Amino acid sequence: MWNKTVAASGWSWPRAAVAAAITAVAVGVPTAVIDTPYFTRMTPVQWWNYPTLALTVVLTAVWAGIRGRRTARAAGSTSGALTAIGSALAIGCPVCNKVVVGLLGVSGALSVWAPIQPALAVLSVGALLVAVIIRWRGRGCDDQSCTPAPAATRGIEKVAPLSR
Repeated sequence: MWNKTVAASGWSWPRAAVAAAITAVAVGVPTAVIDTPYFTRMTPVQWWNYPTLALTVVLTAVWAGIRGRRTARAAGSTSGALTAIGSALAIGCPVCNKVVVGLLGVSGALSVWAPIQPALAVLSVGALLVAVIIRWRGRGCDDQSCTPAPAATRGIEKVAPLSR
């Protein structure tokens, strides 16, 4: 009974679990929010990095776990990956980001990029939430059921303009 309910709801636990694990490692390890011997940060981890990573992992898992028809998913297929990259830029060490240091220098990375990172984190998590909502709404759609019907077939008739 449980498996049929989950399958009917358009949800995949294995895909969600794999996406969560990949996102946690791909975003958390290189940014050194998850402490490993492979990467070190030159600036301390900020308090908001942990909730941003947690929300990114959870929302990416939800996004990946929602199953829908391939035609309905085509529009939002890259949004989850792009927002995960945005989260990685938001929680990463500003001095460790070679592109930022190359464009702004070390002092610019600390004085310009670091203050922008919390806003980038909010935007990234917000965009991922929007991607989840879009995917959730389109989970049962196919090409015919998601296209809006013309106004005349929805019971809305054209009204003649008033003449004087």
